[in-house]
Amino acid sequence: MAAPELKALLDAAEPVRLIDVREPEEHAICRIEGAELIPMRTIPAHLDNLNREGPLLVVYCHHGMRSRKVVDWLRAQGVQNCRNLSGGIDLWSAAVDPAVARY
Repeated sequence: MAAPELKALLDAAEPVRLIDVREPEEHAICRIEGAELIPMRTIPAHLDNLNREGPLLVVYCHHGMRSRKVVDWLRAQGVQNCRNLSGGIDLWSAAVDPAVARY
C-alpha cells in the first residue's frame, strides 16, 4: 500500500489498524498517530490478536522491508486482511506528513 493510499483511508475514517513492527527505540523517534507497537520479533506471540476478524491491518517499519516480511508471514498463517506500507514511515514522512521525523 502506498503512503497516499493509507492517508486517504485514514482521512476517510476507514477502519484501519496500524501495526508498527520497529523496535521501541525507533518508535520513540517517530510514529504514525494511532499505531500499535509490536516489534517484529514479537509478532508470533501476537498472532491470535492479529488473526481476528476486524479492520484492515497496515504493517509498517522504517523502509518497508521488515514489514513486508511480517505481512508475508502473517499471510502464510492465514491472516489475509493485512497490507505492507511501501517505503515505511520514511516515505510516509517524505510524501504525506513531514512533521514525522526522519532518521
